[in-house]
Amino acid sequence: MPLTCRTQRSAPAHTGWRSCRDCLWRQPAGPTVFAAFESESDYSGSRAQRTRLNFRVRDLEARLTQLRSKGADVAEEIQEIEGVGRFGWVAEPDGKQVELRQPARP
Repeated sequence: MPLTCRTQRSAPAHTGWRSCRDCLWRQPAGPTVFAAFESESDYSGSRAQRTRLNFRVRDLEARLTQLRSKGADVAEEIQEIEGVGRFGWVAEPDGKQVELRQPARP
């Protein structure tokens, strides 16, 4: 998800995340999904985290390895759902879970 913007660094350097203003979001071909879950679901992690941000990646292992090498808090587990893809998780600067998904190949 390339962002074009004037940036100010506010997040830890290992995340590569930045505060942006005047941002333009360009998405490569592929779906954007908004999914709702039951309020009792623990899918988003802790009960305090009611939403989950999910980024599509080309190579899940490479991205998780890169994040680990920069000191990010990356979960050891990788989950695969047949026909959907593979999933991994990293904690963002405030400790909330962010999901990375490598789509299944058609």
